[in-house]
Amino acid sequence: MYLLHRDAPAASADDTFNLYHYDPTIAGGVIFALLFLGTTLLHIWQLFRARCWFMIPLVVGGIFEVIGYAARSKSGDESPNWTLGPYIMQSILLLVAPALFAATIYMELSRIVIMVDGEGHVLVQKKWLTKIFVSGDVLSFILQGGGGGYQSSGTLEALDNGAKVIIAGLFVQLICFGVFIIIAVAFHRSIRRSPTGRSHAMPWKKHMRVLYIGSLFIMVRSVFRAAEYLQGFNGYLLQHEVYLYIFDAILMLLVMILFNWIHPAEITAILAQSGNSYGLKLGPISGDHRRLASDA
Repeated sequence: MYLLHRDAPAASADDTFNLYHYDPTIAGGVIFALLFLGTTLLHIWQLFRARCWFMIPLVVGGIFEVIGYAARSKSGDESPNWTLGPYIMQSILLLVAPALFAATIYMELSRIVIMVDGEGHVLVQKKWLTKIFVSGDVLSFILQGGGGGYQSSGTLEALDNGAKVIIAGLFVQLICFGVFIIIAVAFHRSIRRSPTGRSHAMPWKKHMRVLYIGSLFIMVRSVFRAAEYLQGFNGYLLQHEVYLYIFDAILMLLVMILFNWIHPAEITAILAQSGNSYGLKLGPISGDHRRLASDA
């Protein structure tokens, strides 16, 4: 298949397109690949140390980010005669990684609800809470990944149709996050108005703040990506690499660092100590967790 490089005439072929409208920065790709590698390795250590298995999607998303930015640096090294392999890798992996971050955020809220014995304060029953949002997230993941894969066939028709599928996936993600934030805020306000017997003794507030911040970062990134694809392949955002780093790379790196800093291992430990690995009846509250709650 013939692929246009940046300086090729636009009319060379009706069924081809430029992979990039700029020379991808090698330094930017290398720096962010290394930064994501660092936070991902720390997450892997935290994952096994705390046996906090619901963090696996976030770790996999981090691996996707590492490979994606390494592929961008490879594309930069190939400029202006780019090959399809690195382009496909960076395009798909950077597109779908935040959906994996979102899956972990959805699952953490369910565990916070159980930790504070707050099932009566949630608009959606616990048994459906994770299922609904993770299902929406899986749909978003499939649409974005499928659209990105379709675009990689290298024709203008595939580019256009793939973009439509990606936009649909991004809007599914935005809708899911919007509803999720409404449910999270409603739960938060309800617990504050009518605390449970456990909510006073649990460090739930700081973990809710992490969910809000992480959700905000992912929502901003998804709005950016939706605008990017709505503008089209010749749009302003896709022609300027800097916006990818500002509204995607930096924000997603901050999400991963945020969860390094305030890791939900604490929630897993509390549930395990209470005889609840996720779904069993909670037991007594230890004095250590009362002290933790006073610091939250």
